[in-house]
Amino acid sequence: MFRPDVIAAALVTLALIAIVAVRYIVTSGFFAWLGERSRPGLHRGLKPQIGREIGWSLLSAIVYGAPAGIVVWGWQELRWTQIYVDVSAYPIWWMPVSFLLCLLFHDAWFYWTHRAMHHPWLFARIHAVHHASRPPTAWAAMSFHPWEAVTGALVVPLLVFAMPLHYGVVLAVLLVMTMMGVTNHMGWELFPSRLVHGRIGKWVITASHHQKHHDRYNCNYGLYFRFWDRICSTDDGLGSFSRPAAGRT
Repeated sequence: MFRPDVIAAALVTLALIAIVAVRYIVTSGFFAWLGERSRPGLHRGLKPQIGREIGWSLLSAIVYGAPAGIVVWGWQELRWTQIYVDVSAYPIWWMPVSFLLCLLFHDAWFYWTHRAMHHPWLFARIHAVHHASRPPTAWAAMSFHPWEAVTGALVVPLLVFAMPLHYGVVLAVLLVMTMMGVTNHMGWELFPSRLVHGRIGKWVITASHHQKHHDRYNCNYGLYFRFWDRICSTDDGLGSFSRPAAGRT
């Protein structure tokens, strides 16, 4: 006989896997549709690639959803995380500060694990799955080898054990993580030129910055912010997008 707590943990984990998968399909699907509307022919000839991206991404959804499900179950049943619900439990200023700290930690984690994935041995065996998307599409946001997905799946669990986080902050971090992951891979720039080429664009990453990483591989490794690339001299500026050729098949 299975213990009730084991069954409950399994059900919560399956629910989180489903939520991650649906979130991916809805978000990536919306921006892929938006890309086709704004740039007709953007995905012409890319159906086989998109099929692979979706396959790898749904596998990544399992990798992301499993630890998330365990964390949620542990929070609800065992209170073993530092997630809190009562806003008055900590000073109100802690919410925006903790949100920013989460982004800074995740950005540093992503930069260094991403650079590690470009070591020739790791690239050939793991990271090449992600870079097989040429050009990347919105569907490539979670297109990772399972071992690479593990490095991304550890971020939020580490954060909720490391410091007190309001559950709304956790949801906000997940929202930003999802949106940045998708919009950075669309193959076109969503944000206005004055933002991308202005003061904000000098520090915040958009598709124009990440596109150059997919073009050149050896630069622009960041996720949210450009300062790790600047500090480590791996920032190579913004890339550009070419419109789909009329006769492309």
